[in-house]
Amino acid sequence: MTIQAPQQVPSHAPSARPSAWEILKDYMMTTDHKKIGTLYILTSLIGFALAGILAVGLRIQLAVPDNTFLVGNTYNQVLTVHAALMIFFFLIPIGLFGFGNWFLPLQLGVRDVALPRVNTFAVWLFIFSLVLVVTSLVNGGAPGVGWTFYYPLSVDANQTGVSMLMVALTLNGIASLLGSANFAATIVNMRAPGMSLWKMPIFCWAIFSTSILQLISLGGLTAAALVTYLEIKLGLSMFNPGIGGVPVMFQQFFWFYSHPAVYVMLLPYLGIGAEVASTMARKPLFGYRVMVYSLLGIVLVSLLVWAHHMFAVGLPESWQIAFMIATLIVAVPTGVKIFNLIGTLYGGRIIMKTPTYWLVGFIFNFLIGGITGVALGMIPFDYQVTMSYFVVAHFHNVMMFGTAFLAFAGLYYWWPKMTGRFMDEKLGLWHFWLFMVGSWLTFLPQYILGLLGMPRRYYTYPAGNFAWTELNFISTLGALTLLAGGAVWWWNIYVTAKKPMTASNNPWGGFTLEWTSSSPPAAYNFAHEFPTTFPTERPLYDWEKNGDTLTPVDPKTIHLPQDSIWPFVTAVGLLLMGYGLSFGWFTNYTPAGGLQPFFEASAGHVFASLVLYLSFPVFLWGLFKWAGTREYAVPVAHHHLTKYDNGFMGMAWFIISEIGLFGVLIAGYVYLRVTGLAEPPALRPNVWLAALNTLILVSSSFVIHRAEQDNHHGKLTRFRLGLFVTLLLGAAFMLFQVYEFSLFGAESDWRQNLWQSCFFIIVGLHGLHILIGGTGVALPYYQAMTGKMDKYNHGSITPASLYWHLVDVVWLLIVAIFYAW
Repeated sequence: MTIQAPQQVPSHAPSARPSAWEILKDYMMTTDHKKIGTLYILTSLIGFALAGILAVGLRIQLAVPDNTFLVGNTYNQVLTVHAALMIFFFLIPIGLFGFGNWFLPLQLGVRDVALPRVNTFAVWLFIFSLVLVVTSLVNGGAPGVGWTFYYPLSVDANQTGVSMLMVALTLNGIASLLGSANFAATIVNMRAPGMSLWKMPIFCWAIFSTSILQLISLGGLTAAALVTYLEIKLGLSMFNPGIGGVPVMFQQFFWFYSHPAVYVMLLPYLGIGAEVASTMARKPLFGYRVMVYSLLGIVLVSLLVWAHHMFAVGLPESWQIAFMIATLIVAVPTGVKIFNLIGTLYGGRIIMKTPTYWLVGFIFNFLIGGITGVALGMIPFDYQVTMSYFVVAHFHNVMMFGTAFLAFAGLYYWWPKMTGRFMDEKLGLWHFWLFMVGSWLTFLPQYILGLLGMPRRYYTYPAGNFAWTELNFISTLGALTLLAGGAVWWWNIYVTAKKPMTASNNPWGGFTLEWTSSSPPAAYNFAHEFPTTFPTERPLYDWEKNGDTLTPVDPKTIHLPQDSIWPFVTAVGLLLMGYGLSFGWFTNYTPAGGLQPFFEASAGHVFASLVLYLSFPVFLWGLFKWAGTREYAVPVAHHHLTKYDNGFMGMAWFIISEIGLFGVLIAGYVYLRVTGLAEPPALRPNVWLAALNTLILVSSSFVIHRAEQDNHHGKLTRFRLGLFVTLLLGAAFMLFQVYEFSLFGAESDWRQNLWQSCFFIIVGLHGLHILIGGTGVALPYYQAMTGKMDKYNHGSITPASLYWHLVDVVWLLIVAIFYAW
């Protein structure tokens, strides 16, 4: 092709090889999206390997009747950790954040994401959430409640590790939301000049749609985890039937995210599949616009199908029928995507390399999984097979030998770009066929077992049931075949790493911008500028046809964000906080025993509690040092496609997730209130105090808005004063709130009154957001007082102001539903 950048092969002299500490330090401080993508991919692959080994353990236990390899709660713990690792530490992160970080900026023709240091913070928070899961093994044991952690099993006093799982999922969720907001801001604000949204590669659309879905829906999982955690630690609950709560409401919260999560685990991979299909078939993507509309259609409809996981819990028939119809509708855009892939391959000059095999394998496997999904959407059939191995087989059919096949397609496809080396083709095909055969051996018998009545989540079964023993043994052989395939794959990675870098810039003859960078790309991604005309989503093909060329740029003129250790330190602070919240508390308090002397608790509780107190100065130290370090060492004019800076854009997208969190919790409370289950007590918090607090908080919004305007007009003294007054007003609000909580908490027992429990959960969560928002306002105040803000470095005032306005709006809604209603 004529559109080629000069081949750049980095030299690696033996004497220049960095030490292990230098490599680790580099990755702790990096803001390079490619290195961050590598961290996500590597961590996800480790999670996949661990989860796979645990899965083999489960299958060994079920290979024969009455086995004793893993029994009782040990089996439940292995099952829980297997599922949690596969979902939250492999399938979701590797597609969205691993490949997304690596290739979204490259495909958009930019040098990094919108918020590079937030990206560093997010990846280490993700890694530390996995570390937190591991710590449960030496702190009483892993949770044994399943990845769904259904109520009331999750609050059983005999269960261990549930608090840890709730905290780990919350930290993982924060990292995921920050990453999703970062991607959305990057796409909207930072595309290459001339690239409209309709000229983006389909993978970028896949990441964009997935990020939007994640931001809207993750509040459901967070709400479920938060209320579960608060019941364990404080006795606060919206689900406890003993005080009028509704246990099934937990499932409503949980599945509001966890069914869209299926599409979070699908959409990025459909983008990967489309890229592989177009390149390997030497054809434009079939139905590009239809595919984009299908992605967005899946986002919309997937938010309306969560209750099909709950057909058997006794929902009204009208609800069941509505969710059944929505389930069938969501199959339409999903099916369109499969036809897009088939249409792209049809008639093409297909290059039958390893990525192509994984793509074709996906199309076949996912088609079967999709058909069984439609079957499960039919209410009468779902009644028969719910909680059976048919559901296990369907889910793994879609996820394991569906989307995971596209994860491997992406790895084999982009490995030359990421490393400069091709993975071994022969080993890649061994990997593929072992996984293909192993998947069918593992999960096809489970479909039949489900139809024969074998329930899921049981650690053993009796001999004598028709075909159960034979089918389970075949399924276990399949799991061992998958293990062999995984071993071949890791061996392929090791063998490939020892090869010399021989990959050209564009080894597959791709059509998108990442193929103009060197293999592997330099830190600055591109040593050239692109033409500003993008006729289609395949710019390299168009430019070659039109005779357009790339404009060389001197790499010395390219300025990148400074590496910084402080996002990492901030994430360490949250790891310590997560450890303390998981295994300790601020006091020696339990819902059953009440408040006891602090040092009469167990040694583990005391140690974790002390770590919790230590975490706050570590977190704040890292955060303020981060805020006090300029993003660029030299003044840099930023490229924005909108009038808003990246900080505003990132916060605007992130706020969607906050609206989702409060929306789920408030919807749950309104249901309890309307049905008469959450009747307010005779003594309620004083309306006059709420009115005073409303006046304080609304005033603070006007003050910070005025301060922001003063900053734009260069009135720095008034700007600093405005931020200071905002902080004072926020502190006054919190003092009144603490006084109200203390007074109201002493008047009645929140463990005996559902309305009061809802009040403390939702109003208390808002108070936490006041503290977070106040810390956010303190950061630009600190930046302004230390001279870190100028026309090139705007600090964090814009996102802080936007977040503070959100907190105020939420308070107005809380006043309406708790004080006035």
